[in-house]
Amino acid sequence: MNWNPAGMMEELISTTQKLAKGYETLEQIGDVEIGATPKDLVWESGHVKMYHYRRDTPAKCKTPVLVSFAMLNRHDVLDLQNDRSLMKKLLDEGLDIYIMDWGYPTKADRYETMEDYIDGYMNDAVDFVRKSNKVDKIHKMGICQGGTYSMIYASLYPEKLKSLTTYVAPFDFSTNSCMLYTWTKYIDVDTMVDSMGTIPGEMIDSSFGMLKPSMNISKYLGILDSLDDKKKMQNFLRMEKWKGDLPAIPGEMYRKYIKDLFRDNKLIKGELELGGRIVDLKKMTVPFLNVYATDDNIIPNESTLPIMKAIGAKDKKEYPFPGGHIGVFVGGRSQKELGPAVAEWIIERC
Repeated sequence: MNWNPAGMMEELISTTQKLAKGYETLEQIGDVEIGATPKDLVWESGHVKMYHYRRDTPAKCKTPVLVSFAMLNRHDVLDLQNDRSLMKKLLDEGLDIYIMDWGYPTKADRYETMEDYIDGYMNDAVDFVRKSNKVDKIHKMGICQGGTYSMIYASLYPEKLKSLTTYVAPFDFSTNSCMLYTWTKYIDVDTMVDSMGTIPGEMIDSSFGMLKPSMNISKYLGILDSLDDKKKMQNFLRMEKWKGDLPAIPGEMYRKYIKDLFRDNKLIKGELELGGRIVDLKKMTVPFLNVYATDDNIIPNESTLPIMKAIGAKDKKEYPFPGGHIGVFVGGRSQKELGPAVAEWIIERC
């Protein structure tokens, strides 16, 4: 290896200049806002809220859609900014959209269960949308963990739904093709819940970060070349703001989520019990669209695809999306292709 002091000094000066320019750019940007699409609070129960997105024109589909994101992150990633907003795209394509906001559980919520979230919050929200719009059935959409819970809901309350669409949702937890699925089979979840009550979002986020550590390094190295680009910096900061906004998870819900789903795989086996009832996937008979990311390193395809043979729905379709887990929500291709395709599928079943 040749020692090149002059080259090293040039690289140091260049990096210093980039950092100085980045500081100037950050001063110009200030704080960044996410969730720009206008919406109104229409329902709340405890720390959980539901919003209704405003429309400037009548919806093409008069039957509304209720969206549920994962409880492990905030739903704001679905509406980062105007040109990276799945919610705005679905609105533009003619859907009438409501969205669940799971809020920020506190220590007082440590005993909230999966039943509280599905039979309670989700069912109450569905009934509110049905009653407000004077319809017997609505369209349901669930993303990631919210997709799993929406599948459970659709199996218990199919009479209330016109269709179900899930994005990158886990259903079969038997795979070990992702480190996340291996870890969850060995963690001492009882000790975690009994000692902490609620599970800190930062703890869960650190687990996701270890799935592909190189990405954490490459994203910061990559942004060095964009420090003088205000638009790119704003995009980067919006995503980082979302990633850093981490709600805690009620302990009892987390305990059942890990033990009954990840560890014992009861949903796909037909053994999951909720509120004294067995969740029978064959009773999930509503039209179903299953969107999955072909390069998903968080929710493997082996976890998502087996649901197609397990459910009772006759009208069902898979949508393979080229890319990764987060790209389904914020990628340019998601805006141009996926959003319109999903909206069209729902409108056809309006």
